[in-house]
Amino acid sequence: MDKIKNAIYADGYVYNFHFHLIWVTKYRNKTFTTPELRVELKETLSYICKLHDITIENMEVMEDYVHMLISFKPKNSPTNVVKALKGGSARIFLRNHPEIKRKQFWGGNLWSRSYYMSTLGDMSKEVVEKYINNQRTTKSKAGRPKKK
Repeated sequence: MDKIKNAIYADGYVYNFHFHLIWVTKYRNKTFTTPELRVELKETLSYICKLHDITIENMEVMEDYVHMLISFKPKNSPTNVVKALKGGSARIFLRNHPEIKRKQFWGGNLWSRSYYMSTLGDMSKEVVEKYINNQRTTKSKAGRPKKK
């Protein structure tokens, strides 16, 4: 069997998916206003990703939100990955910056409860739908035993 281009081969499974994740600060407070604070948050998120076997493909920290393109093993649920990233980064950042916590996040929450996540892959939804729809046509022999 040929290897699938760009797929990740693990013990017992193969996967190739990527998640675009965005979340904002509580009250949309402009917290990461200096290059140093943005770098610190990126380093914190990188550390959390290493702990949880999450691959960062791209990341940007803005004044009041974070964009990430990540990939992780199918054994991990997207919800648990988001909890690890948001919860872990909030604990570490607010512990390191009690003055910011006191001024902007008196309730103890760095991040808003909401987030946006979408999946990406090498194929568009339309390509996959067409592939599935054509599985049982006369043009395709995929999934059918050969005639004897």
